[in-house]
Amino acid sequence: MEKSKVYFTDFRTEMNVPITTKLQKLCRMAGFDTIEMEKQFVAIKMHFGELGNLAYIRPNYAKAIADLVKEKNGRPFLTDCNTLYPGSRKHALEHLDCANINGFNTVTTGCQIIIGDGLRGTDDIEVPVPNGEYCKTAMIGRAIMDADIFISLSHFKGHEQAGFGGAIKNIGMGCGSRAGKMQQHDGGHPRVRPRKCRGCRRCAKACGSDAITYENNLAVINQDLCKGCGRCIGACPFDAIVNIEWDAGHQLGCKMAEYAAAVCAGRPTFHISMVMDISPNCDCHSENDAPILPDIGMLASFDPVALDQACVDLCAKEKPIRNSQLGDHMHAHDFHDHGDHWENNNPDSSWKDTLEHAEKIGLGTREYELIRM
Repeated sequence: MEKSKVYFTDFRTEMNVPITTKLQKLCRMAGFDTIEMEKQFVAIKMHFGELGNLAYIRPNYAKAIADLVKEKNGRPFLTDCNTLYPGSRKHALEHLDCANINGFNTVTTGCQIIIGDGLRGTDDIEVPVPNGEYCKTAMIGRAIMDADIFISLSHFKGHEQAGFGGAIKNIGMGCGSRAGKMQQHDGGHPRVRPRKCRGCRRCAKACGSDAITYENNLAVINQDLCKGCGRCIGACPFDAIVNIEWDAGHQLGCKMAEYAAAVCAGRPTFHISMVMDISPNCDCHSENDAPILPDIGMLASFDPVALDQACVDLCAKEKPIRNSQLGDHMHAHDFHDHGDHWENNNPDSSWKDTLEHAEKIGLGTREYELIRM
């Protein structure tokens, strides 16, 4: 496979030239204008940030990309799918409120926001996975798959399970519906937290497997009947039902790669990563600890695998910030050097598996040419 082209620029800019203008120039240089967008629906997949987190990408960058789409007479919308865990983005109403509070609305971004998997995270479509080994099909938010063109706009940062969160995680995990996220997290089944259950029976009404009954007015999930779709998680208004199966190893990374392949297959795609505010953990956290590395720059490519690899390599050249989670780990008395920032930051993570598997199934290549603007 030939090397993919990845385009890079730092955050330096000339006087009176907004950094968003520089981002648009980078995208054009990377071939954005070669995509035919006339009257096409264009999904811009990003992360709106959990409430309390401030490391997410600013709305200004999203608007810069939406404006590029509109210049080509495309129809852009920002999108993300609901979360599997309790938080401020568990269903579409909360998710839209969270996005608005964090600054994402039609005024600040110049386009609409659509939650990809609907009100309760159940509006999905089963999509074939090209060359899938762990997942033959993927459950993807319907609105995302309805789009003619797919663009990922990712905040590159650390992640407690995946090592880092970049393009592949933004696409793979981020586009999965609640059932899709369940499948990626080892196909675990939800459990009831009795102290939070109020016996409202909404979960039983949402269950498509007749797996939920009640004992002493508390929900009980029959694990033999449960299919792991996660509908009950979205139905419970009291956060009494959670998924407890979180596979942080090899399978999680491979499944994310396969889900990303399902999202990207058969239509034009383009990928952008912002390597800035590099927090140690995901934007799903309701806080963001101090950055572990200095701001590096913006990257764009048609290849999400090459893009993630380029981001990793650029980060590897930077010196960790001492007053950070990574800095603390590296100065601990029992520190074991794993040889890269991401495993030193989160020692239980295994990010290499994701890129290796993504390359294996044909999502892209780790071999790239870095072109600086």
